[in-house]
Amino acid sequence: MTRIYTKTGDDGTTGLIGGKRVFKDDLRIEAYGAIDELNAVLGVACAHPLPECVRGTIHRIQDDLFSVGANLALPAGTQHGSFNVPPIVENQITHLERDIDGCQETLEPLRRFILPGGNAPGALLHLARTVARRAERRCVALARTEEVDPSIIRYLNRLSDLCFVLARFVNQQESQPEDHPTFGKGDPGAPSPS
Repeated sequence: MTRIYTKTGDDGTTGLIGGKRVFKDDLRIEAYGAIDELNAVLGVACAHPLPECVRGTIHRIQDDLFSVGANLALPAGTQHGSFNVPPIVENQITHLERDIDGCQETLEPLRRFILPGGNAPGALLHLARTVARRAERRCVALARTEEVDPSIIRYLNRLSDLCFVLARFVNQQESQPEDHPTFGKGDPGAPSPS
């Protein structure tokens, strides 16, 4: 890359891997744009003090998200190997599940909804959870019209869960209390967090 601006997007289009041009509001662009946003939110969380185990986990996830974005930037029907884009594999999803289970062992069981917040990195990890959910929704929408690797949707589903438990873990490490919404207090009809 020699310069940051190319002027090729001035007409409202952008290029997929391989050069195919699509409009910037295309479902595929919306999907990998949400992945990019998620990666940036995780980067902001890492700009704050974090336990090293959490920082390492986030850096691994950020690397995975580059692969997710690259997969989504491939035009439908393109083979991964054609452009050296690594697929999302089962081991990456299993790794997220192990991370979730490891965090859960140290956390109090969740009996009520909690309000997003806590310290700055904890709040940012709650934000990352919501961006991960939006990225998942964008991928599901895209999958209704074009081929999307189902592993990507599974990965994002687990990732949003991991962001939630990482937020709780980070806040617990800093002795930040969890706040609860008031609407469910003593209301047997309130929805459960599960």
